[in-house]
Amino acid sequence: MTNPPRPTPARRPSSTPILAAALRWGGIVTALLALAAAGIGFAVSGSEGLISGLVGVLVAAIFLAITAISILVANRWFGDELYVPIFFGVVLGGWILKLIVFIVVLLVVRGAPWLVPGVFFVSLVAAIMAALAVDVVVLLRMRLPYASDVRLPGDDDSPPEGATTASDS
Repeated sequence: MTNPPRPTPARRPSSTPILAAALRWGGIVTALLALAAAGIGFAVSGSEGLISGLVGVLVAAIFLAITAISILVANRWFGDELYVPIFFGVVLGGWILKLIVFIVVLLVVRGAPWLVPGVFFVSLVAAIMAALAVDVVVLLRMRLPYASDVRLPGDDDSPPEGATTASDS
């Protein structure tokens, strides 16, 4: 009696759950930080401070999320022969996009009458520090083996035709 071949589950890199958790927790922390920056900004400079605090947190959140999102998108090609060039192309494209958008954002907000530079700067730095703290906590709490995404000989080999397995006896 022969066993039908078992379908092999789709492989995904071990970094995918870590990046997804970092994005999820980063979103929660960013929302809380946006509320705090808006409140403090409003207390310091009124509605201009509120807007400056929100824009600072939003800019930091978007720029920090682009890298994780680009890696998650690139991981969709995991296992493909062209995975490595696709991965580096997508991630490098994300970095170039961040650089261009950052320059455009700075040119747009520079000298804007509604921007309070001090509130914008402090909220931007606070959001970056919070995102880095979230990344560190997520990485420390996730369990990732020392050698991940490794294929050993025989992992994807099915038993030869007519061979019996322990479950057949």
